[in-house]
Amino acid sequence: MIHDSHPVAQDVTLRPAALTDAHSLAAVLVRNRAYMAPWEPIRTEAFYTPEGQAVRLTSMLVERNAGRSMPWVLADGEDRAIGAVTFNSIVRGPLRSAGLGYWVDADRAGQGLTTAAVRVVCDIARDELGLHRVSAGTALDNVASQRVLAKCGFEHIGTAPRYLHINGEWRDHRLFQRILHNDPPRD
Repeated sequence: MIHDSHPVAQDVTLRPAALTDAHSLAAVLVRNRAYMAPWEPIRTEAFYTPEGQAVRLTSMLVERNAGRSMPWVLADGEDRAIGAVTFNSIVRGPLRSAGLGYWVDADRAGQGLTTAAVRVVCDIARDELGLHRVSAGTALDNVASQRVLAKCGFEHIGTAPRYLHINGEWRDHRLFQRILHNDPPRD
């Protein structure tokens, strides 16, 4: 299931990211630059190019192959990227945890796509990766992202002062977690 595609809506699929997504990701990121700016770090101009996305994807795929990350792309019916979901900082052993990040194209926001995708990856985290916990953080004023997490069974566990450098400043974040199961680690 980790390397399979999963339908999340009639015309949207969640599938593992590939190097061939560089052009499509660059296009959607350019189109959504202003929309996503309040929630993102300041990026170089190179980030918004196909070459910059190829470098980023190469790094993400190295991390995926090492078992430390799992990047997915939300793709439309023409297999163009319209968003992404990523597990980062995957830890095995007694912690069995991953951090969750996600975004969707402004034109597709509010359609339940992110919620559906987060539900799918949480099932994969539990059933395929054997993780115990998935954590996520949102800027204090990112109410839409907080709604996604609440709909997917995440609970608010605290606030981290100056947690991430976002849009040019250190910003406080609300921290969330979802406990997936209470079974002992498999390996």
